[in-house]
Amino acid sequence: MADSRDELTVVHLGRLPYAEGLELQERVRDAVEDGRIGDTLLLLEHEPTYTVGRRSEEGELAMDRDWYAARGIEVFETDRGGKVTYHAPGQLVGYPVMRVDDVVAHVRRMEDAIVEALAGEEIDARSRADEGPDFTGVWVGERKIASIGVHVRRGISTHGFSVNADMEMEPWSWIVPCGLSTPMTSMEAETGRSPLLPCLRKRVAWAWTERCGRRQRLVSESRLREIVSRVPAGGA
Repeated sequence: MADSRDELTVVHLGRLPYAEGLELQERVRDAVEDGRIGDTLLLLEHEPTYTVGRRSEEGELAMDRDWYAARGIEVFETDRGGKVTYHAPGQLVGYPVMRVDDVVAHVRRMEDAIVEALAGEEIDARSRADEGPDFTGVWVGERKIASIGVHVRRGISTHGFSVNADMEMEPWSWIVPCGLSTPMTSMEAETGRSPLLPCLRKRVAWAWTERCGRRQRLVSESRLREIVSRVPAGGA
């Protein structure tokens, strides 16, 4: 299935273990590359997980992995840019799996789309792009509310962004998040109310699609898995 160039496929996946989400990303990446599907945005939540980026340094995981495992948190090495970050239920994760010509512009679009979506939730957020790569992401004042890290192979991006909605925040204190000694925040902490993740997903999907100059095309998880499990044309 090859989508129109002016469409962006959007898939709401619910909650997935990190390893399963990573495998699905790779399947979608392969399907984008060989034309079975067009550019795709995956929206989901993960079980508690720390992910370690390519720029991570020793000491960002303050405890050993057995200590984290005893608290129900997995640790994964990844090929994305950035440093250590945290995923858990109550955080919206977005994986734009799509062709990109300019990686920096791709990251800036993510920041802008998240800022726009948060404005719809009455949160005054901002990018700090002019302060250097360590400040990639989205901030409310000096507090970080969204993290970004991507990987690009043969012109196709994987990984993406995460927005803290009403997740449990204490596990952030057990790492050096994004390599910075900076306070992390959430939509709940900023507004005093628990946000509705379905509403946030819709706002982010709309803002991202608009920033990419596309039309949104919703596809179910079952349909997506059917597409990415097919053997490519000309394959064995």
